[in-house]
Amino acid sequence: MNPQSLSHRLEQVAAQVPAGARLADIGSDHAYLPVALVLRGIVPRAVVGEVALTPFLAARRSVDENGLAHCISVRQADGLAAIEASDRITAVTLCGMGGETIRDILQAGKARLSTGERLILQPNGGERHLRQWLMDNGYGIRHEEVLRENRFDYEIIVADPGEPVAYSPQELFFGPLQLQQRTPAFLAKWQRLLHLKRRTLERLAHARQNGLESKRVELAEHIDWIESLNPL
Repeated sequence: MNPQSLSHRLEQVAAQVPAGARLADIGSDHAYLPVALVLRGIVPRAVVGEVALTPFLAARRSVDENGLAHCISVRQADGLAAIEASDRITAVTLCGMGGETIRDILQAGKARLSTGERLILQPNGGERHLRQWLMDNGYGIRHEEVLRENRFDYEIIVADPGEPVAYSPQELFFGPLQLQQRTPAFLAKWQRLLHLKRRTLERLAHARQNGLESKRVELAEHIDWIESLNPL
């Protein structure tokens, strides 16, 4: 891979990293994002965190091959434990994990965050749970987008700490900014999911297991919300 080239998904994440930021890329895998950003002159320094040995070694190899060991620190650590106070991090990226996993990483590592880091998050599902954590912890969502790559829908959520926010259940479900903007990519994603949710509800309607009523009610409500996005 050309060290300055990124997938479409990571390009959209990179576009949200402020120029001059001191970046922590957690769960970086091959460190493609921080390597590209440093080579492009967008960020001067970065920290890469990986908990598993194989991706840690892959990230270190990528950094070494590009001669960036002097400005990208690769650390084997669990989540935000890769960040040290002396790093003076101003932007944190967590990409390619489930929303619940990203939420849990942020919750476990809250003590490693100061008061000013921008969070640039690319969850693979579970966005509602992640937005709930952001709201509960004083982060306002500043940018959201849906993109499609290799037949999968991805979301990018950018949040900054600031004034308390209160999102409605629908805003947590869809994203407060996406609910306002309703881009073609956003509407197409939810139309695809609508068909899946309808089939799931139909299966639940014929299931005889106890304790499914609350799931049926919630699913029916979500279907109503999706149908209201783009009424025929």
